[in-house]
Amino acid sequence: MKKIVLLLVIASFVITGCSKSSSGKTTTEQKDVKEEVVVDKEEEVEEEVVTETWISIPVPADAGFDMKWEFQESISDDFEYEAQPSNKGAIFLDKWDDWYHNAWSGPGSTTWSRDHSSVENGTLKLTASRFETDRVNAGIIHSNQTVQYPVYIEANIKIMNSVLANGAWLLSPDDTQEIDFMEGYGAVFSGSANDDISWYGERMHVSHHVFIRDPFQDWQPSELVNGNGNPAPNPTWITRNDGAGNILWKDSFHRYGVYWKDPFNLYYYIDGVQVTKREGKDEIDPLYLTNSINPGDTTNDTRTGLSKEMDIIFSVEEQGWRTINGKAVIPTDAELSIPDNDFTIDWIRIFKPVQN
Repeated sequence: MKKIVLLLVIASFVITGCSKSSSGKTTTEQKDVKEEVVVDKEEEVEEEVVTETWISIPVPADAGFDMKWEFQESISDDFEYEAQPSNKGAIFLDKWDDWYHNAWSGPGSTTWSRDHSSVENGTLKLTASRFETDRVNAGIIHSNQTVQYPVYIEANIKIMNSVLANGAWLLSPDDTQEIDFMEGYGAVFSGSANDDISWYGERMHVSHHVFIRDPFQDWQPSELVNGNGNPAPNPTWITRNDGAGNILWKDSFHRYGVYWKDPFNLYYYIDGVQVTKREGKDEIDPLYLTNSINPGDTTNDTRTGLSKEMDIIFSVEEQGWRTINGKAVIPTDAELSIPDNDFTIDWIRIFKPVQN
């Protein structure tokens, strides 16, 4: 109960009697009465609690003039169901295949395995384990539906504490166009190299590739390379300083997103903040590898950019290229035996801009 004291000033005209004045008019005596009124009032304060869901989190990218973002339910997934490693079930298989998008079994020493992915406790988990003596079994899945610009894609992810690559990416069915909206290496120490690799643990890689498959050519932006359209004007290796130094991306969940606006414009986001971008033909394909006529011919500009429909892929892999001081950075048996060391995806959501 809450007591509120109200001080009311009541101006009352109290007639105490009538008399004739010398002018012959009737007069009254005016009396000011001050009353203190005590009111008991039950304090009932109701707070309106607004719960933000994975769908209602604002899309950080601008949908455009007189446009709004429309949620794409058929391809988005909150993983609020169960899918066992060896028996995924109908809900999972309606949206995903627990394999790469073609027959390839993986890069480097990776052998992808269908039973290294599962859905439990509201999250998708991809795992890794030793295979044979020197190979790695790892999980991978790809979407049954493709996506294409204009589209915003975002996933809430926690990478594993591992030298293995954890990736969320898009790839065209013919393997010629790729968008990596997160690629992380969580470990800060390599047991195989017996060396510090915290440079990678502090950085999240966001990039894209354009390819010619035969003869093979591959281009991606890099701020660390000179020549052939590089260095990139905007970073591909993203750090975040929380005031105490660069964070380690493996320590918590983060929202990784990309706005694939059109074939020549990409905008990357982490936790709702734009961290880098690619704008224009020369930032997407400076070597003319996407030419519709004679790919790679820089004298004839028929570049199509990142124009093809793409599959969504989540993967764990040993890529075969990582070294430090001349020593291979590969997972040890001890690292692969760490319990609950998973690549964890809480949800993935897809939005398309539509007329408002």
